[in-house]
Amino acid sequence: MTRPGGSTPTRGADGREDDVLQRIARAIGGRTPVPGEVHIGDDAAVLRPLVGQAVISVDTAVWGVHLDADLFTLTDLGYKAVAAAMSDLAAMGARPRAILVAVTAPAGTDLEALHAGVGAAAAQLGCPVVGGDLSRGRDVAVAVTVLGECPGGGAVLRSGARPGDEIWLTAPVGASAAGLRRRRAGAPSDDPLVIRHRRPQPRLLEGLAAREAGAHAMMDISDGLALDLHRLADASACGFALDEIPASPGATAVEARAGGEDYELLMVCADGSALQTAFAARGLAAPLRIGRIVAEHEHRTLGGQPLDREGFQHDF
Repeated sequence: MTRPGGSTPTRGADGREDDVLQRIARAIGGRTPVPGEVHIGDDAAVLRPLVGQAVISVDTAVWGVHLDADLFTLTDLGYKAVAAAMSDLAAMGARPRAILVAVTAPAGTDLEALHAGVGAAAAQLGCPVVGGDLSRGRDVAVAVTVLGECPGGGAVLRSGARPGDEIWLTAPVGASAAGLRRRRAGAPSDDPLVIRHRRPQPRLLEGLAAREAGAHAMMDISDGLALDLHRLADASACGFALDEIPASPGATAVEARAGGEDYELLMVCADGSALQTAFAARGLAAPLRIGRIVAEHEHRTLGGQPLDREGFQHDF
């Protein structure tokens, strides 16, 4: 990890920047690079060539915006920042290869705690942190860039849905929003629903299975199923007819419809049996069929009634 020339160093409460960076490297707990690769410690990472299509995404998590600073920890922020970015790879059906993490923070921020969360997510998801950056700033912000690959090509886009396709979910939704509600009401951090909010699990294996099963379109549920499904329909120039939106146990219908941050996958395919078979072959929980794609662009319904664009959007 390096800092740009001329920037003001960010220091830990008890050491110089170089010392802080060394402790961060230990907190991340980097794996030994495969032969021919160079990870943390140089001016840039060196990776072996990616296989097939290269899939790249970046996501930013801001302390107090993407995670409530009064209810959760910096370790949770680091974990969630990586998980959210990795979910974008899952939504394309990509296999993860590398993570880069850039942090801006005020002096005195517990950077080791933050990077402990980064390291925990990277370890659980089986993808190394290969580099990053550190700089002083007014707010705590974590920018995570992820690199993935689709061997043989075929990254799944939002724009491929076709009339007659079936709409599937990897699991019921609303758990993250329910967890935030429960935490605000005093539930402990180890409450199962609270864990779903602070430690989301990107559906990487499910994304791979959906791509292999020939999914026509896919995206992750980050801003609410209702809003994200409208976005997929916009990209594919189609409509949809939902039979139901399955709610996670403990979640309300509104939380399932518009809560967001579940990071389940919304999958569209012609052959649901192929999708089910691909999931079963990987030992994954069976996906849930929730509706179908229709040709009429303006036909966007849930149980026969219009479905509004409900979900989270930043105000700029």
